[in-house]
Amino acid sequence: MKTHRVPQDTQQITELKALLVGVEIIGAGAPGHSLEELEGLARTARYTPVGYFTQRLTSINPKTFIGKGKVEELVTAVKHHEADAVIFDETLTPAQTRNLENILKCGVVDRPWIILEIFKDHARTRESKTQVELARLKYALPRLTKMWTHLSRQRGGIGMRDVGETQIQLDRRIIRDNIAKLNQQLKRIHRERQTQRKARQNAYQVSLVGYTNVGKSTLMNCLTGTDTLVEDKLFATLDSTVRKVKKNFPYPILLADTVGLIDKLPHDLVASFKSTLDEIRNANLLLHVVDISHPDFGNQQRIAEELIREMGAEDIPVVLVFNKIDRIKEDDDTLGRMKRQFPQAVFISCQKNLGMDDLRKAIVREYESNLLPYRVELNYPHNNLIQVIRKYALVVKEDYRKTSVALDLRVWPQNKSKLLEILNTLPKPTVG
Repeated sequence: MKTHRVPQDTQQITELKALLVGVEIIGAGAPGHSLEELEGLARTARYTPVGYFTQRLTSINPKTFIGKGKVEELVTAVKHHEADAVIFDETLTPAQTRNLENILKCGVVDRPWIILEIFKDHARTRESKTQVELARLKYALPRLTKMWTHLSRQRGGIGMRDVGETQIQLDRRIIRDNIAKLNQQLKRIHRERQTQRKARQNAYQVSLVGYTNVGKSTLMNCLTGTDTLVEDKLFATLDSTVRKVKKNFPYPILLADTVGLIDKLPHDLVASFKSTLDEIRNANLLLHVVDISHPDFGNQQRIAEELIREMGAEDIPVVLVFNKIDRIKEDDDTLGRMKRQFPQAVFISCQKNLGMDDLRKAIVREYESNLLPYRVELNYPHNNLIQVIRKYALVVKEDYRKTSVALDLRVWPQNKSKLLEILNTLPKPTVG
């Protein structure tokens, strides 16, 4: 079954025009919401969709990915709409891309490249720019064949590594050299990140994770009182941001906002963002944020969980946070159904400040579950150390006696060595 849809607002086109193509491989799931997501990606990358195509296939055409009939439909649609590009919601091989460009007479872009383009536009820091550029070069290297029409031209002479190199061989060598340089830069950045993390290791570290555009940055602002960038678009946040939680928390807690996850995330991009994603792998707790108002939130939740496992963070405790509950209609049982299915989850609305106390309690509960019991007895000449001890332990009970005070403590594991270091300066302290 083949479908073709034209959007209602084609008269408002101001940017590059594109046709979107989604494919359902029979037995692998429907493309419906994925194609809607592709529209969001295209608009974020400054394309204006002018036509939508889907096709069901039992197998992929090795030459053009889609079938011959659908290719002919696209040829007609490209001419009719004067489209600048055709965007596929799948990963195309270099040969498929080249063949389609020759047939359609316009640019052909696949989903990974659109995501890479968005990341390039949104990268702000030296780290994210380096990460994105590395991923783009790795992705482009095997696809250089579609970028050159002068492949037979020979270049040689003094200073050239190989006499008689074709242009494409030269450009491949340049790209490989640049990839090597960027890898070295990322290694240096990664070492800097590790130094920063060591300075934060005594604090409880919580990372926000979840599908792109579910409200992680808004939640970050709610919990920390900061002004992290918040935009209603995909991948508004690329650089991980770490802030101290200041509102209504009895413990030192650091909160990290991380890059949004998405289906079919380019592998090279995941590899390049290693140092950023380490904020997830090194966290003590993950807050998995889900946009419960999204029509496909269940699939987004599943995809994010799979990516978290792929990152090697499956053993880190997780609090499931369903956001945007204010957008659920009163006659919709989605909220009640999710509460029954996930009784330990937290349901919030950052915009309406709903459920935030429940979320704080959940974070504190997870924190306290890791605390170790300790008992310390201090002679009165040394009870001035109680204020110092409070920096590294929670004082649960103080028992004042004739010559000493006994403290029942709960200690965060990372603070154990520092606490013992303080107590070891005293004459025979009692610790248990």
